[in-house]
Amino acid sequence: MKPQAKVFLGIVAVIALIVLLDSLFIVPQVQQAIVIQFGEPKRVIQDPGLHVKVPFIQRVLLYDNRLLGLDPPAKEVLLSDKKRIVVDAFLRFRIINPLLFYQALQTEEMAHSRLSDATVSSLRDVLGKFDMKTVLSPKRPEIMDQIRDEVDSKAKAFGVEVVDVRIRRADLPDETSQAVYARMRSEREREAKEFRAQGQQMNQKIRAEADRDKIRILAQAQKDAQILRGQGDKEAANIWAKASRRDKDFYAFYRSLEAYKNSIKTNGTSLVISPDSEFFKFFGTLPAGAKH
Repeated sequence: MKPQAKVFLGIVAVIALIVLLDSLFIVPQVQQAIVIQFGEPKRVIQDPGLHVKVPFIQRVLLYDNRLLGLDPPAKEVLLSDKKRIVVDAFLRFRIINPLLFYQALQTEEMAHSRLSDATVSSLRDVLGKFDMKTVLSPKRPEIMDQIRDEVDSKAKAFGVEVVDVRIRRADLPDETSQAVYARMRSEREREAKEFRAQGQQMNQKIRAEADRDKIRILAQAQKDAQILRGQGDKEAANIWAKASRRDKDFYAFYRSLEAYKNSIKTNGTSLVISPDSEFFKFFGTLPAGAKH
């Protein structure tokens, strides 16, 4: 075979290989495909495996057939009781009609945008029928089902099935939260003042009761002391009376000593009394045999 023929056959083989490779394509298990020719969809392939298309003329678009997720941006929603909340939701969806999906959206990025708008719109429509108390009540799953059904009805128009819609978080707007926190702080401060006033009132009451008990206890103690002192004085008087009856001279002597002590107990005391006064009768000559 001539060299020119070998080169020609080689070129033909390469071209045939390129044509063959461009004619075959694989649809993975987790995807589905649309064969496009000059911008027009020709076939929808939802069975995985090896498939054939017209080379260089047709191209293949692959779409995921698994469950996909979308997190729309948080939006402010007005409830039926005129309260505003910021809702952060997410949804799960799948492409069930790739042909309709291609005709309406073409790309998953466009689907995310349309689904996000539909979700926000449905959140506002459905949540606007309920008040804050109902949204936070056990009826919340039913509300989520209503939102899912409304979003799903809108998504069916471009070949998408919405499986679930859930609210991840529902918060008050920042300005409302600040107002609520300020009101809560004022309420707590008011309660603290009430408790403090009640404590002061109880303190005054306890102090008054303690002072009253103190006066009563002191009065009772003084009364008991006076009684005991009177009893003691009485007993002392009885003892002195008995003692004086036994030795009248000793009693007179003792009483005189007490009189001396009481009359001159202050420094600088001066007494003007006659030396032969009865007051100094014990200052005379000691009896015989007495020690000085």
